[in-house]
Amino acid sequence: MNTGIAAVVGLLAGTHTATWGMYKDAPHEGFRHYPRSIFVSTLAAPIIAWVAGLDLTKASGLLLLFGVTYCAERGLTEFWKTFVRFEDQSKYTIPMQFHVFGRVIPAGAKRWAIAWSHAAVALLAAWGLYQAPWVALGLPHWALVAMLGSAGGWLSAFGGAFKDAPIEGFHTFKFFRSPFLAASYTLLLSRWTDSYLIAAMGGLGFTVASIETYKTFFFPHRPRGKFANKPILFPEHLKTRQRFVPVYFGIWLCVIVALVLALREPGLSEPPRPETAAAPQSAAPAPVP
Repeated sequence: MNTGIAAVVGLLAGTHTATWGMYKDAPHEGFRHYPRSIFVSTLAAPIIAWVAGLDLTKASGLLLLFGVTYCAERGLTEFWKTFVRFEDQSKYTIPMQFHVFGRVIPAGAKRWAIAWSHAAVALLAAWGLYQAPWVALGLPHWALVAMLGSAGGWLSAFGGAFKDAPIEGFHTFKFFRSPFLAASYTLLLSRWTDSYLIAAMGGLGFTVASIETYKTFFFPHRPRGKFANKPILFPEHLKTRQRFVPVYFGIWLCVIVALVLALREPGLSEPPRPETAAAPQSAAPAPVP
């Protein structure tokens, strides 16, 4: 495993995450959080590549690492923002700390009990995906992969609805979007890994990347929910943030190139391609009597 390559993939994943976050938030709170996702992803990617045993000499390995790193960084960062970090919530329309119908749960034993219960659910889901190959459900392989891959999307959908719906209302399309995309991406990534956990985490990572790209750049003038109806405190960043757009879509281009190259590689259920197959051994000459 090449640690340098893994770190570069993490750097790209973190920069991608940091850029859409900054694009939406910088006019309201400045650039102070921009390095966070980059640091976490760059540090996490080599660890993920080593634990997962990903082959980074293949485009498929790079693609899987990008998606899984994206998922891991989002999970760690959101846990930090929701349960660990404490800051003034009055600047948000939707509180970023854990809340029930807009009422933030204060620091203390109750808050930590809720935090660790959320962590336990996430770890239990990961353990279930890890154990899935040994469970016979009588489903076609594609259906099993899609069902398991949607698990992270369902967790994201229910968590988002619990946090946002009491304040901004329930949106049916928004609720079902994450499970559908997560299942679809997991089906694609399962072509290159026999680990349901890796495929599902990668699928969820690409789901977040796709949804945030859609929300951020297809509707650039719509403030994100947490800052809805809040004043723009840093108007100069409405122009400054435009400089990062080429970098953002340049990273998407790298991902697309990796996908095209990965699709040229043999999948797990395919025989080796003729150009990569080992040359047949020539028949040994018959012994001379």
